[in-house]
Amino acid sequence: MIPTFVSHAAAALLVGSSVVTASYTLDLTSSDSIKDTAATIAYDMMTYYKGNTSGGIPGVLPGPPPNPTWGYYWWESGAMWGTLIDYWHYTGDTSYNNVTAAGIQWQTGQNDDMMPSNWSQSMGNDDQGFWGMTAMTAAETNFQNPTADQPGWLALAQAVFNTQAIRPDNTCNGGLRWQVYPYLTGYDYKNSIANGCFFNLGARLARYTSNDTYAQHAETIWDWVQSVGLMDAEYNIYDGAHIETNCTDINKVQFSYNMGVYLLGAANMYNYTNGSALWQSRVEGLLNQTFNVFFPDNIAYEVACEQKLSCTTDMFSFKAYLTRWLAATTQVAPFTHDLIMPKLAASAQAAALQCNGGDNGRMCGLSWSKGAVWDGTQGVGQQMAAMSTIFVNLLPLQPVAGPLTNSTGGTSIGNSNAGAQSVANPAALKPATTGDRAGAGIITTIILVSATGMFGWMSI
Repeated sequence: MIPTFVSHAAAALLVGSSVVTASYTLDLTSSDSIKDTAATIAYDMMTYYKGNTSGGIPGVLPGPPPNPTWGYYWWESGAMWGTLIDYWHYTGDTSYNNVTAAGIQWQTGQNDDMMPSNWSQSMGNDDQGFWGMTAMTAAETNFQNPTADQPGWLALAQAVFNTQAIRPDNTCNGGLRWQVYPYLTGYDYKNSIANGCFFNLGARLARYTSNDTYAQHAETIWDWVQSVGLMDAEYNIYDGAHIETNCTDINKVQFSYNMGVYLLGAANMYNYTNGSALWQSRVEGLLNQTFNVFFPDNIAYEVACEQKLSCTTDMFSFKAYLTRWLAATTQVAPFTHDLIMPKLAASAQAAALQCNGGDNGRMCGLSWSKGAVWDGTQGVGQQMAAMSTIFVNLLPLQPVAGPLTNSTGGTSIGNSNAGAQSVANPAALKPATTGDRAGAGIITTIILVSATGMFGWMSI
């Protein structure tokens, strides 16, 4: 069923033909225009999802590559559900709430820790972390609560945090590895996004529960990321480094979602500490560098790959998280509002123009800075990114509740011991068989080889 908002947009778009060649006409002073545009983009995004059809797997997009070659990794499905929760929260459109709730619950895993065994051959701390952050968003927005026999959103977020809190080791003096299991290619790599997801989740759990233990873990990870050089003095955030070099071989490629995940975490720490000067300065530093690197001409830009469109499937989605997390930052650190919203407005106008490709004439590309000249790319990531940067522009026009806590109306049921049934020490697991290792290696090595081939030139 096409959601209510889409019917209005479709009526405006379909003029004597089933193929539309014009971009959206987005009016950022009109709530209806924003909602209609976002609704149509969401509808087109969900045409990729087959989990609610016969033979499909609930909760996940088709994939991973190479089956099909254009398929998606497990983590991006979790990120998509988080985007749809925010879509509902901003617009009030409930069209996808049931499929979102069902999809998340289907992927919680045997121990309700967002580590389903079906995905153990590609399970990264960042993969699990994205599903945990989606659960946290559900708790903060009072998204429809699961039934009594299912884990609550807060409990799922706590399970992810608890399982990851014991994983930092002595290599490189701390920090999370990229991969969870020792038989996976990339287990010897410590990266910013895995640690950023943990930092983000810890900061938000501290604010939601008023439990300082979460904040202490968040501070420890922040300090480690800075001390090892993954975040420099100017608040640039780099991809990662290998433990064989004691994390000195830093790959200095920069991705927008790294800036976003740390910025929102820092903003929550600012809020949790009642506006401490230290966390305000960190928010300001991250925000300034986000603008410097990722907003040339005020429009969000994926600097590592957008110019030559050398992005992997994952990278096409990164601006979705950056823009959503920038908007969320304005709600927990209000001093950032007037700095952030003009960037999101300019990006939304540009993104809407870029949504004029594909067979239906309205699929979104990545290259917002190219305006109405469609860049020829399309997919879940591009739809998610355009939709996100558009619907967050409802913030200046109508009340959008900030993230709740358990003392300000949050109703999600938690469990401070969630994740206790999970494997305590992944390093103690029996090594995978040759076949398992080969399967896992293919998935992860594709990412490593791609990063080395495409982005090695950016390393200093």
